[in-house]
This record gives sequence, structure tokens and C-alpha cells, in this order.
Amino acid sequence: MSDLLRPDSALDLAGSAADLLEVLRETPPLTHCITNAVVTGFTANVLLALGAAPAMVDIIDEAGLFAGVASGVLINLGTPTPEQRAAGAEAVAGATASGTPWVLDPVAIGALPVRTALAHELLAHRPTAIRGNASEILALAGLSAGGRGVDATDSTDAAFEAAVLLARRTSGVVAVSGPVDLVTDGDRVLRLANGHELLTRVTGGGCALGAVMAAFLGAATATDHDELTAVAAASLVYTIAAERAAAEAGGPGSFAVALLDALAAVGADDVRAAARIEAGVL
Repeated sequence: MSDLLRPDSALDLAGSAADLLEVLRETPPLTHCITNAVVTGFTANVLLALGAAPAMVDIIDEAGLFAGVASGVLINLGTPTPEQRAAGAEAVAGATASGTPWVLDPVAIGALPVRTALAHELLAHRPTAIRGNASEILALAGLSAGGRGVDATDSTDAAFEAAVLLARRTSGVVAVSGPVDLVTDGDRVLRLANGHELLTRVTGGGCALGAVMAAFLGAATATDHDELTAVAAASLVYTIAAERAAAEAGGPGSFAVALLDALAAVGADDVRAAARIEAGVL
């Protein structure tokens, strides 16, 4: 992967991402995850390795209360059981009432009706950030029927207009994951070129990133960094750690373990040195 341009604004973003990583570790954000059953343990371990405090509270009559005291919330639609659907709606209401930032991860929406309807219901509550692959973002914007299950069948660039549309509709941030990640708030756009293909070979590689974004958004509330910076910082730290892990791994199994070690080891100086960013204004 070739280096992207790094204008002053991109260099500033790398520095801000590094600063936010230090803030996160100094005051670990309580990160409330309502996520899919396939990835719960891995997501919790990713947050712990990073330095955040995970909590997987998906019980009706508790989820809303917990969202009100959490630093950040993730709603992931990977396995939307009836209880999780109700708990997710409750958590969004609690987060909205308390001003807690929350992330929507619309896993595999499009062709699957239950999760697609739920994603659109939650979208109306204006998530702080949305994270998905290109096909999921296109489907959420109503511009396609989605991908092949959890796999994208569209390129990140194909989802550019959909991402901008959703960001402007929600006044939030949209992150499109791919070989080069796209992050936009509807006015500014970032392309982040760090990462490794092995992230796609481990169950939960993308889902855990949504939780990392919720953690960084929580950390950012105590700073003057905005939501776009927080979401981009999450992506940079996570994908730089993935690059370091891949350099040590022999395959997907050892990569999953190495990723946790790399998340624990990656430091602010690593982020400043390794971030590959292209920044622009729409």
C-alpha cells in the first residue's frame, strides 16, 4: 500500500490521535457494548488491551440505565435477538438522554429484513458515529440492497456519497471500513491507509473497531477534540496495531493474539510516526 499525502491538517490529526490514546489510557472510558454473540469476548479483550473498560450489558431494564453512566456506547446488529433489539433501543434512549456518544454498526443490513428495519429505526435517533463496510453504508443510506452477509461487495469509494449523505442526515460521523478507510462528517473527509488484510480473516475484526470508536468518543468528551477526530483516532490506533501484529503473526490464529498484544503496546509516538492519512474538505 503506497503512502498517501500528509498535509499539515493530516499531520495534526496524527498528533491528535496520539494525544487521545494517552487520554484514553489515563482515564479508561467505560464502554458499553451491545454486540453480537459471535464477537463478545474478542471485543471485550480488544477494549481491555487498548486500555478501556468494557461492559457487555444487553439486558432489558438495565441497558438504558447503563448507557446513561457509560462513557460511550456501541450498538452492533450482528445477532439481533428480540432481547438485544429491545435492549439496544433502550440503550440508545439512555445515551441520548444523558448525552453519551454512541456508535451504530449496521452489520449485514440490506437483504435481511429484521436488522435492516432496526438499523433504520436507530438511525432516526442520530448516532454520534456509524461504522460499517461499504455495502452496509450504501444499504443504510437506501442506495443498495447490501452485500453478501457481512462481506462487502462494493468498494469504499462507491460508498462515498452514501457516507456523506448519512453524515449530513445525522449530523454525525460515518466511517467506511475497507483497504483504505473513509471517515467523514459531511463537510470534511479523511482517508486512512493503515491496516492489514488479516483483519478480515478474524471474526470480530470489524466489530471490535466499532467498540474502539465508542471508547475513543468517550475519551474525547473530556477534551477539545471533536467526533471526527475521535473516530479517526480509533481507526488509526486499531489499524496501526494490526500492522504491527501482522508483522509477527504466522496466520489468522496467531494474528488474533498478536493484535491484543499490539493494542496494549502501541504508543503515542507509534501513532505519530506510522499514521497514513489524506485529508480534504468537501
